[in-house]
Amino acid sequence: MTEYLDGAVIPTGFDVPVEPLRRAAHFTGEPGCIAEARSTASLFLDQLRTEWCAEIGHRADGAVLLVVSELVTNADRHSNGPYILELEGTDASVTVTVYDSSGAVPRLFPRDPERVGRHGLEIVHALAETVTVERVPVGKRVSAVVRFDGEGD
Repeated sequence: MTEYLDGAVIPTGFDVPVEPLRRAAHFTGEPGCIAEARSTASLFLDQLRTEWCAEIGHRADGAVLLVVSELVTNADRHSNGPYILELEGTDASVTVTVYDSSGAVPRLFPRDPERVGRHGLEIVHALAETVTVERVPVGKRVSAVVRFDGEGD
């Protein structure tokens, strides 16, 4: 931010780019990891509200927690090893990324209310602005970006 006084430009020291808030957590797959991942995400959102003054309404808060649940549940069910939850956020969005050891790319099934199960990726796509799946040397990385859109409800 720069102030203008009588045409002069005075740097205020606030025009330095700010890095997004980032956190990562490692999970072994032991019982309770999915709840722990949700708790980690909830604390992250609280910190984002405090440090970034992010206006995260109940709907966006719930969307982030549901995306975390779905991605971590998929990693827990389909990988044979530990997984990592990475969160990156600003006042406008949170990117939820889960790394796991399975090289199998998740499938997005067509919408079918009669189908029991396999709705996780469908839910993530409905809540997130973008969803990407990439193979990495140790397995795969699934990322979803959830936007806040300034809703402070």
